[in-house]
Amino acid sequence: MSLLTADDEILRHAGSGRRHAVAQPTAQRMSDSYQAVKALTCQQVIDQLEAQGVTAEALDQRALRLEIEQVISSRSRRGQLALNSAERLVLIEDVEDEVVGLGPLAPLLRDPGIDDIIVNGAHTIYVERAGLLEQVETRFRDDAHLMNIIQRIVGPIGRRVDEATPFVDARLADGSRVNIVIPPIALDGPLVSIRKFRLQALTLEDCVGGGVMSAAMAAYLAAAVRSRLNILICGGTGAGKSTLLNVLSGCIGERERLVTIEDAAELQLHQRHVVRLETRPPNVEGSREVSARDLLRNALRMRPDRIILGEVRGIEAVEMLQAMSTGHDGSMATLHGNTPRDALARLEMLLGFAGQQSDVRAIRRFVANSVHVIVNIQRLANGTRRITCVTEVTGVEGDAYSLNDLFRFEEMPPLSGEGTFRTLSPRPYHAARLRDFVMPGMPGGSAGNAPW
Repeated sequence: MSLLTADDEILRHAGSGRRHAVAQPTAQRMSDSYQAVKALTCQQVIDQLEAQGVTAEALDQRALRLEIEQVISSRSRRGQLALNSAERLVLIEDVEDEVVGLGPLAPLLRDPGIDDIIVNGAHTIYVERAGLLEQVETRFRDDAHLMNIIQRIVGPIGRRVDEATPFVDARLADGSRVNIVIPPIALDGPLVSIRKFRLQALTLEDCVGGGVMSAAMAAYLAAAVRSRLNILICGGTGAGKSTLLNVLSGCIGERERLVTIEDAAELQLHQRHVVRLETRPPNVEGSREVSARDLLRNALRMRPDRIILGEVRGIEAVEMLQAMSTGHDGSMATLHGNTPRDALARLEMLLGFAGQQSDVRAIRRFVANSVHVIVNIQRLANGTRRITCVTEVTGVEGDAYSLNDLFRFEEMPPLSGEGTFRTLSPRPYHAARLRDFVMPGMPGGSAGNAPW
């Protein structure tokens, strides 16, 4: 008896090629009957490989596809499958993803239009396209199927997730960042959040063309990086802080030694002399943790020209600020905060957590001597991302920070995502230092002819 009939077509509109087939998942592809067909085919492929004494991982893609095609052909001859050529290609691809890939997540990871993937249990998956969330029809068979894919994610990088450690940060082989939470912490089934790794790194020109920043902002930020000002990027969750950090790092010269510190390595630095460090969570006994603070302390002994910290979220703020103020000019980091003043307040809070209980004025002088520029980026209501403010930290006056707002994005009307970039200060506080580092092709012409 045929498992797939004319009344239950699988991927009726799928194309004949791999890329096109994964671009248009349909309700038929997600049907219970198709899921049953795929699961049974996967099991038969695995049984066939075990009988030969080989594993799927040991085969190259061509050899594995031949094994899958043999199983499908055998089932078709026995009348268990009724597939046209397009359906056959899709089933081969899906079985391959199940056997050696990330199952239902694989087509979403291959889709270049998707930025984030959010799994809320086995049967509910959302993706972010152009800054907006939408639910997709892709699903897992059940929680056991989803847990199997989760273990496939965390296993290769030595992480673990179980009842004793029910949440974990991980990354995929392509650099995509993953957060996983499982029961009993997650009440409605396993949760997976994936921030996809951008294969093609953005440039300042891309950001100007895409409306993320103005040309004047780009000229200033490029000069700020090249002149070794310390830069702090702040914004909300998903605002694009790490992406902007990666963009600005492209302005760093080739001769500098860079040390990056991240919880999950995702920066794409293309300079030749880059040392990448990644934190390690504690094991099940609560030991062997390697924190960002540990890595920062060690990085200072590695003769870095600049230190790039993926995110400041704890007491490592002390070491970061010390590095910025003691010979590692040009260092950069990101921090959660909705405005530059929010970012400074958060830094003070983190310093307090680290036991820095000096008077407020001393703490603020320490911060102001370390951080030169704060760049605020936000994701607006319509999903677009904009640099909303570029501010210099010029010192402390009395008990308050002295700030110089250089650029601002003014949204009009509110919540529209549309607006205007405005230059607020014609002369940066660090103008003398910046003047010889204007980026060619940006406003202001060549080096030595700055717009300020």
